[in-house]
Amino acid sequence: MPKDGGIGDATKRREDVRFLSGTGNYTDDINVAGQAYVHFLRSDVAHGKITSLDTAAAEAMPGVIRIFTGKDFEGVGGIPCGWQVTDKHGEPMQEPAHPVLAQGKVRHVGDPIAAVVAETREQARDAAEAIEVEIEDLPAVMDMKAALEEGAPKVHDDLTSNLCYDWGFVEDNKAATDAAFESAAHVTTLELVNQRLVANPMEPRVAVGAYNRAGDDYTLYTTSQNPHVIRLLMGAFVLGIPEHKLTVIAPDVGGGFGSKIYHYAEEAFVTFAAKAINRPVKWTSSRSEAFISDAQGRDHVTKIELALDAENNFTALRTETYANMGAYLSTFAPCVPTYLHGTLMAGNYKTPNIYVNVKAVFTNTVPVDAYRGAGRPEATYQLERVIDKAARELKVDPIALRRQNFITEFPYATPVAVEYDTGDYVATMDKLEEIADVKGFAARRAESEKNGKLRGLGVNCYIEACGIAPSALVGALGARAGLYDAATVRVNATGSISVMVGAHSHGQGHETAFPQVVAEMLGIDPGMIDIVHGDTSKIPFGMGTYGSRSLAVCGSAMVRATEKIINKAKKIAAHLMEASEADIEFKDGQFSVAGTDKSVAWGDVTLAAYVPHNYPLEEIEPGLEETAFYDPANFTYPSGAYACEVEVDPETGKVTVERFAAADDFGNIINPMIVDGQVHGGIGQGIGQALLEQCVYDESGQLLTGSYMDYAMPRADDVPFYAVDHSCQTPCTHNPLGVKGCGEAGAIGSPPSVVNAVIDALQSGGHTVTHIDMPVSPSRVWQAMQG
Repeated sequence: MPKDGGIGDATKRREDVRFLSGTGNYTDDINVAGQAYVHFLRSDVAHGKITSLDTAAAEAMPGVIRIFTGKDFEGVGGIPCGWQVTDKHGEPMQEPAHPVLAQGKVRHVGDPIAAVVAETREQARDAAEAIEVEIEDLPAVMDMKAALEEGAPKVHDDLTSNLCYDWGFVEDNKAATDAAFESAAHVTTLELVNQRLVANPMEPRVAVGAYNRAGDDYTLYTTSQNPHVIRLLMGAFVLGIPEHKLTVIAPDVGGGFGSKIYHYAEEAFVTFAAKAINRPVKWTSSRSEAFISDAQGRDHVTKIELALDAENNFTALRTETYANMGAYLSTFAPCVPTYLHGTLMAGNYKTPNIYVNVKAVFTNTVPVDAYRGAGRPEATYQLERVIDKAARELKVDPIALRRQNFITEFPYATPVAVEYDTGDYVATMDKLEEIADVKGFAARRAESEKNGKLRGLGVNCYIEACGIAPSALVGALGARAGLYDAATVRVNATGSISVMVGAHSHGQGHETAFPQVVAEMLGIDPGMIDIVHGDTSKIPFGMGTYGSRSLAVCGSAMVRATEKIINKAKKIAAHLMEASEADIEFKDGQFSVAGTDKSVAWGDVTLAAYVPHNYPLEEIEPGLEETAFYDPANFTYPSGAYACEVEVDPETGKVTVERFAAADDFGNIINPMIVDGQVHGGIGQGIGQALLEQCVYDESGQLLTGSYMDYAMPRADDVPFYAVDHSCQTPCTHNPLGVKGCGEAGAIGSPPSVVNAVIDALQSGGHTVTHIDMPVSPSRVWQAMQG
């Protein structure tokens, strides 16, 4: 065992030393000698035809180096989509072009029209304001259902309609599902909205492009969650740069929540422009710019129906969802409302018949893609709200109704094409009732009533699919890339280790948790292990960090590479001790010969690997470095049960979250403190969606919530102290660590528990309110109470 800091130890995050001391190295901290700056002129209308674009006056302004327009990119590829969805009729989705700079038409507020490269940011901005552009306004379409009506304005003239795809899942289930509804003893129906959200990581996006004419090679520094994928998409599909001529570096990244997964036009532009002007080019997004250029999240409108028999067993579930794609298809947008949403509609329950329909729609808004949870929060919210409503209609306890319908035998194949390998939903609910003190709720409600407040308790369960894989499966479902990951373990002569990983850390604590895994396997101090990530010139090809996949996928690759290291080290140790390799045992950093007192230390073996005096080179080559790629056999399926208590002020409608409890099953835990932090952050974002956040456009396509003056982010006083537990552990059966994802759980499990609690509070006060759409703001609650 390592001295400390092995698997299961709540070691403090080593990376926090530089973050808290202000010595992190973020993309905006990177300045390349001779760099110029770019400012994008963006559309201020949602839909229009560019009739005139005059840059002459701007080009003559001080410091301007060059102004680029769509014409400069006519021979350049557009921003590619990384996932193709086939509709319920077997036809591929409609996939419009997405130019780097607008070509003839703008399709949302924020669509880039021109780019000014100048000596300073201020000069670039001033010149952009001097560009004379005339845009003929075209009717904009914002409402998804209206966008599908006959005669609706088309976002893309070359498409047949604004429908990207009409997806049915599983289509073979539809007839049986409809039949189950016909014979149901009770049907609960609910129409609800998963409102559009803006990710708002602390660090806005930044990109710096550099070109080396001597070597004809490029470097892109960018705020990315997966630098290798950016290199692949931008190099191969947009700019036509051979991969060996392009390095992508993502240094410290200040949060992403999904919004930094994707390949953006700004990254392609600075790389293209760097060669065009033979100077590095830098772009730093302002917060206002981020609101109209970063991919946004959610934006679903759904009708969900739940059928039950006379004993209150779930017999069928069906949904119809409209999913907003925005004006263009972002990198992974098509899979979010389909394979990351429809496959989770079984939830924790043994519902035998499920059918999911999704209509993806183009509108004149910023593109929508994955945001923390990516389809799983949408599915959980629909399911857990309709179950809660059914319990109230049937006048049964919401917890009891869930327990009655839990899946209890594993593995379990759901009707929506996934197989849960392990879980114990009864145990997590038991733990939730304990840590939430459900028995004491009645007393707390009575105390709130004395103070003139309405108190409600909301519960829900969730399950999610993490570690998105395997490659063969997702490829069959439309993914245009594999979803494996990779690690290289390089042991130095003195025994210290560098681990190069394909995953990227932007808040997950990889620099702390990953060494814990290797240290545990080798029995050495984790301080001897360094994690290298984010630079495609140094790391093996990996698929980055999103979908709670880092430990399950990249961590497993790291385990496999370390196993190869141990196997080779045993061969060297056998020669050093003149013993049979089969007799070598390795434990706590020591190699020994079974049944003897012969042993050599880890450091002795690693030195011998690089100073090979004592073993035959014809049998064992020098060095101690191994690489492994890992492609999972299945998703991992973390699950849990959450409870929220709120107080509602009947005079104002204000909702206050008083208590929150989360019982999660994440399989084996590597670092409990990091897991707690991930859950805390996710719950905070979920409470933000439930009560505060909403991205709103007006009828003409203008963004009404384009700054923190109008977009309500959660603050410290909006959230309570949390009771978090992850002692209910059913290890994953198909990865070597037995881990499941934890990064998105809090954001998945929290919104329905908050809304369920608000409805419970209102009904306890005699109001006949059955649903309020998120965000459950004071005005919405007050209006609901007024009937």
